[in-house]
Amino acid sequence: MLFQGMPTSPPLRAKLTLFTGLLLGSLFGLFLAGCGQVITLTPTPLPQPTPTVGLTLAANAPQATATPAPYTPAPTLTPTVTPTPIVHTVRAGESLLSIASQYALSISELQDANGILDPRTLQIGQQLIIPRPEAVEGGPELTPTLTPLPLEIQHTYLHDTPIGNLWVLGEIYNGSENALEQVQVAVVLLNDQGDELARDDTFVALDLVDPGQHAPFAILFEAPVPRFARYQIFVLHAVPAYIGSYYRDLQVNRLENANQRFASYTVAGTILNTGPEEAVSVQVVLTAYDSLDRVVAMRKVDPEYNVVPRGGETNFSAILTPFGGPIARVAAVAQGRRLPAAQP
Repeated sequence: MLFQGMPTSPPLRAKLTLFTGLLLGSLFGLFLAGCGQVITLTPTPLPQPTPTVGLTLAANAPQATATPAPYTPAPTLTPTVTPTPIVHTVRAGESLLSIASQYALSISELQDANGILDPRTLQIGQQLIIPRPEAVEGGPELTPTLTPLPLEIQHTYLHDTPIGNLWVLGEIYNGSENALEQVQVAVVLLNDQGDELARDDTFVALDLVDPGQHAPFAILFEAPVPRFARYQIFVLHAVPAYIGSYYRDLQVNRLENANQRFASYTVAGTILNTGPEEAVSVQVVLTAYDSLDRVVAMRKVDPEYNVVPRGGETNFSAILTPFGGPIARVAAVAQGRRLPAAQP
């Protein structure tokens, strides 16, 4: 071996060892190069960030909208199919019994057709509606005629309650030249095919409806109310009024109303008797309207005294709770009766 047998000192031996290591490393590197093997260490690639996908909203994309409530069209005024009425004027010496016998009717049929509670109130000149004998077996068959009643339905309002009831409010307008009584209004709920789902009727609040006058009504459909697509409101019945039994000289004065947080309204006023007789069965009919002139509340109220002497007056006070609101105005009409004439 190289340098074998040569005496060396410790520092020299250290240098020779280092030189020998370097020489062997170089020879080993030449040996690998001669064999053609090159080892390359490739660094582990760093993870690349995932590209973010951009979301672009189309300019004309449809926006979500709330589902509209079912549309309810305006009320349809429907003429009532009625036969031509027969009107009998009471003459001296006649009674309900004699008049009923003349037309082959019972007294109860004649009373029901004319709203007569007491036969003793019959008076000379009073006009009576004679029921037609269509229902009498073997009687003549009459052809009904299409007779629109001279009344209009106005200012209607429908209100669903939290418990599922349906209130229908409104008023009728007498556009004829005659005073009418026994005015009855009907409401019909219909589906999409026009089939009747429910029906109800009521009398208006005023017993006597003068020409050019309004009279409110309110109908309650109790739960469960069927889902309906359309509705109709029409006058079901009305007859010419016998005004002799009504007291028409009552006047509402000092009408005041105050709201209580829009939930209820206190209405107060006085009723003055401006006529020549004593008035009995005195009442006041209150009608409340919202800003769209729809009837949102109505009430028939008894005053402090329901008998008012000639020139006298009585007070009234009531609370109105509107279904819609707030209340924009309140109308008040007083009504009463005359004392029946003493029988000889």
